[in-house]
Amino acid sequence: MNSTPLLALFIGSIFTNNILFASFLGMCSFLVCSNRISTAIGLGGAVTFVMTFTTAINYVIYHYVLLPLHLEFISFIIFIAVIAAFVQFVEMFVERFSPQLYYALGIFLPLITVNCAILGASLFMVLRKYNFIQSVTFGLGAGLGWALAIALMAGLREKMGYSNVPVALRGTGAVMLIAGVIAMVFMGFAGMLSLQ
Repeated sequence: MNSTPLLALFIGSIFTNNILFASFLGMCSFLVCSNRISTAIGLGGAVTFVMTFTTAINYVIYHYVLLPLHLEFISFIIFIAVIAAFVQFVEMFVERFSPQLYYALGIFLPLITVNCAILGASLFMVLRKYNFIQSVTFGLGAGLGWALAIALMAGLREKMGYSNVPVALRGTGAVMLIAGVIAMVFMGFAGMLSLQ
């Protein structure tokens, strides 16, 4: 069992070991869906919700079904199935209660299923030997860290829309430059706490 305190685990998963900037998981939707703050916050909330609950359910399935039956070799398939079911639930919920967000997210909402950050949280939970409470805390913190990162990127990209950016850096060049700077800022926290 991992002996990391809950508060340290929560803060660490948001800042010092941000799943996006420390492990580079979930970069696809981060780069594509960070054009507007409203879209980024909506997607960040959906990813946080899915990551928190799927980490909890995957913990229970892994420790109380797969391990006793010696079926841990199919954990990837099971984890992905749980994630897909939750994403379907979130998609129906968002479509029902926030049609504007549903249409703004478009194809990227169902693609949360293949967001490697969500699968990564469940796999880290197993690899780092977290207990149930630690797994839920880590899932919530990692989701909030991912949401914080995409909201920061969206805010900076919106601000750049009003700025005089050199032609050579417009578009992908500026986005990659900003992502690198944000990653360096988050990595500045790296020596403060380690979740390994």
